[in-house]
Amino acid sequence: MALMITDECINCDVCEPECPNQAISMGAEFYVIDPAKCTECVGHFDEPQCVQVCPVSCIPQHPAHVETREMLWAKFHRLTAADEPMATSMSPPAA
Repeated sequence: MALMITDECINCDVCEPECPNQAISMGAEFYVIDPAKCTECVGHFDEPQCVQVCPVSCIPQHPAHVETREMLWAKFHRLTAADEPMATSMSPPAA
């Protein structure tokens, strides 16, 4: 599942820079998570980093965005696909 930030958020600013997918941004009143970009840090870390640093525990799983671990991996690969062509288009080192 993607994560969400509840209205208990105190806008402390610690979660936003921790997100490797840039899924967290400031909303109208408090921070929000874009479910299209949230992989719960799958592909980057073992645990969601925003949850780890949140001082008020206001980042639960989003019940409207149920995803399996496999779906989160697929989303991670889609989000990072833009980086992959650069790596695959590089020529191998000369022998």
